[in-house]
Amino acid sequence: MKKWVLIFLFFFQFSLGQNSTALKITHLTGDFYIYETFQLFKNSLVAANGMYVVTNDGVVLFDSPWDTNQALPLLDSIYKKHNKKVVMSIATHFHDDRTGSLAIYNSKGIATYTSKQTDSLCVVYGEKRPSSTFKNDTVFKVGKYSFKTFYPGKGHAPDNIVIWFENEKILYGGCFIKSSEATDLGNLSDANVIEWKASTEKVLYTFRKPKHIIPGHQSWKSKKSLWHTLQLIKNYLKLNSN
Repeated sequence: MKKWVLIFLFFFQFSLGQNSTALKITHLTGDFYIYETFQLFKNSLVAANGMYVVTNDGVVLFDSPWDTNQALPLLDSIYKKHNKKVVMSIATHFHDDRTGSLAIYNSKGIATYTSKQTDSLCVVYGEKRPSSTFKNDTVFKVGKYSFKTFYPGKGHAPDNIVIWFENEKILYGGCFIKSSEATDLGNLSDANVIEWKASTEKVLYTFRKPKHIIPGHQSWKSKKSLWHTLQLIKNYLKLNSN
């Protein structure tokens, strides 16, 4: 009997441990929050960062969970925490760690957006598609918050965009920006590292003195992640110059 009790407790604790890594929400500043969702990648559990902002007109979500099992729990958690529904979602490039839950959010009546370039790549690669697109850099206003989408050029992916909140000086970079914890450039399957260098320099020049920079994975605590991304690119190009 004691043996079975121990087995039950083990699986109960294991289940709790698994669920505790399914979704994590952390306050960033003011009405801004970072959410982390998780997916198995090469037999390891990998976290992806997303962001949302709470406005009087509802919640705006940047990127979506790549594991669709986390899509509805994220909406439920946001509503429980803020008593507001998600009304808009913007994906920053076509990979499934950004677009994975778009179809679910479409079915919930959430206005989902990507650039036209991202949508075209979603068609080519069979990824989930948005309900709406924008062609050029676009300013959105929801409640009292306004933000700009910005396409700097090719980098981690051919279509990667960043999001800039001018008043709050928040730069949401998605996978275009590497965390200061990153030791390499990560997934380069769709990357153009040579152009990534120029694109990163363009972002550095365009958006001065950000107070917060949110990369696609790992820690967002450092303000130096954009410079670190540039250094990782330079190191990669130097090692692969021959």
